[in-house]
Amino acid sequence: MPETGKGRFLSMFRERKPVMAMLHLKGTSPDDVQERMKRELDIYVSEGVDAVIVEDYFGTYGDMRRALAYIEQTKPDIVYGVNCLNVDAMGFELAGEFGAAFVQLDSVVGHVKPRDEEALAAFLELFRSRYAGCVLGGVRFKYQPVLSDRSLEEDLEIAKGRCDAVAVTQDATGQETSLDKIRSFRAGLGDFPLIVAAGVTPENLKESFRIADGAVVGSYFKDSYRDDGELSAEHVRTFMDAVRAVREECA
Repeated sequence: MPETGKGRFLSMFRERKPVMAMLHLKGTSPDDVQERMKRELDIYVSEGVDAVIVEDYFGTYGDMRRALAYIEQTKPDIVYGVNCLNVDAMGFELAGEFGAAFVQLDSVVGHVKPRDEEALAAFLELFRSRYAGCVLGGVRFKYQPVLSDRSLEEDLEIAKGRCDAVAVTQDATGQETSLDKIRSFRAGLGDFPLIVAAGVTPENLKESFRIADGAVVGSYFKDSYRDDGELSAEHVRTFMDAVRAVREECA
C-alpha cells in the first residue's frame, strides 16, 4: 500500500491552506455538462484555486470520464481529484486511469456496521495498493450514517491509517462546519492533515484555518450560494482574496 504520512497530502500544493473547488458536473445533456465544466475550470484556474475535484454530484460516471480526460489532456499541471459518489471503487479506478492526484471518499471509517469494518479495511488496503495517489477521507461526514461502536477519537486514529488527510463537515451540503467540531477533530488527529469540506466562507475562513489545513468549497462559489446555482467568478475571487489574506497572516 502507498505510504501514508502527515505531510504527503499537503505537499501536493504550492500554497499553504489549499482550497479545493468542486466541479459538480451540472448540465442538461452530456455536451452541456462538458461545456459548463470547461467554463468553471477556467474560472477556477484563473482565480487561483489550488485544486479541483471532479464529482458526479449532478452528472454521471460518463460525465466524470469526459471531464477527467479533458483535464488530463489540457490542464496537466493543475492538481485534481476524484469523488465518485456511492461507488468508491470507481473513484480509485478513474483516478488511476486519468492521473488524478487524489481520491475523495466521503467516509473511511464508522459508516458500516462494526462486523463490516474488517471488509472495509481490506477494500481500502487493496485499492490503495493499486493507486499511487492520496486519499482524502471523511469521518462523521455529511449524509453518512454513523454506525461505529467506537469513540470519535478511536475512529480518527483508524482513519489516519486509511487516508492521507481527513475531511470534516457538519450535517449538510453548504452548512457551516462548527468550530467545535473542527476543534474536536483536530484534538483527535494531532498534526495529521485536516480539511474542512463544507460551509467555509470568507466570514468564517480565518477561524477555520486557524485550526484546519485547508478547505473544499462548492456552494459558496455559486451565484445563489447553493449547490444548484451557477458558478460565480466574483464569488471565487472574493473567497480566494480572503484566503490570500489569511495566508499572509500565517506566513
